Amino acid sequence: MSTVGRFVIVVLFDGVDLLDVTGPPEVFALLRRELGEPSGYRVALAAETMDPVTTSAGVRILPDTTFQDVAGCGIDTLLVPGSVEVDDEGRVRALADPAVVDRVRSLAATARRVASVCVGAHILADAGLLNGRRATTHWSTARQLADEHPSIEVDADPIFIRDRDVWTGAGISACLDLSLALVAEDFGEAVALRVARQLVMYLKRPGGQSQFSVPLEPVSTTRRIEDLRHHITRNIAEPLTVADLAEQAHVGERQLTRIFKTELGMTPAAYIESARVEVARNRLESTDDTLERVATVCGFHTTDTLVRAFRRRLDTTPTEYRNRFRATGTG
Repeated sequence: MSTVGRFVIVVLFDGVDLLDVTGPPEVFALLRRELGEPSGYRVALAAETMDPVTTSAGVRILPDTTFQDVAGCGIDTLLVPGSVEVDDEGRVRALADPAVVDRVRSLAATARRVASVCVGAHILADAGLLNGRRATTHWSTARQLADEHPSIEVDADPIFIRDRDVWTGAGISACLDLSLALVAEDFGEAVALRVARQLVMYLKRPGGQSQFSVPLEPVSTTRRIEDLRHHITRNIAEPLTVADLAEQAHVGERQLTRIFKTELGMTPAAYIESARVEVARNRLESTDDTLERVATVCGFHTTDTLVRAFRRRLDTTPTEYRNRFRATGTG
């Protein structure tokens, strides 16, 4: 095996998500092309044995090496992908095989840094690598991660989070964003930008852009809340106070707040603001509306309120967001 480049180990196990495994190596391979020399990273897929590993997509992958063989070999980056199961009712749950957790814990002890892809954060958590840290994972399993590991500060919104030498990524496609961030840390943003161009991606989504849009959040189990969500969307330009929503749902304000926190993990006011930011994002991407117009039709009423909401939710401004994500040919 070549000794050129930073040594990256991708953990393999049966049921692993295929894109979690293949996405980062593609980014690292493009780095080698951009540098024009056999440097950058050398990637190896490691498993318990050299037998083929069957991914969640049914595609079989051959490991390059075993966990035993790479132990103590100077791992620069340990990449941990994830795996999920879906029950008969469509609920998603992250999996963490104890044997894999033990191997990750052992390998992480000698790696310069550790990064999880998507629900791989649950493996890091079970290995004790996220205790006292801030971390993210796919939005569908964020509540599971928080419930099972109260010592972790789980933030389901960012695409990726770095907490010292541990990185966690969100949805499956966010593995590309995470990989680009690793390239930027190791080789500089100018090089990472060249790789991003090859991928037809932005080097950084502004401010760790939210990994999901409000309309794509999990459907609640309460018909009343679903009706309220549709009511909010239909009347997004209106004041939409908590008192108005409570009256619409025929419950008290405190009860409404409890229901929202249980079903959607946020207060009614926070959900309303998230919904308005989502509508504003769409308008900034697809229209030439002035910021004043966007603020009005989305219920913010003033540009100052619009700007403050964008800074809270996306850590960027509406103008920067439009410059990054506005589609061409809009009008």
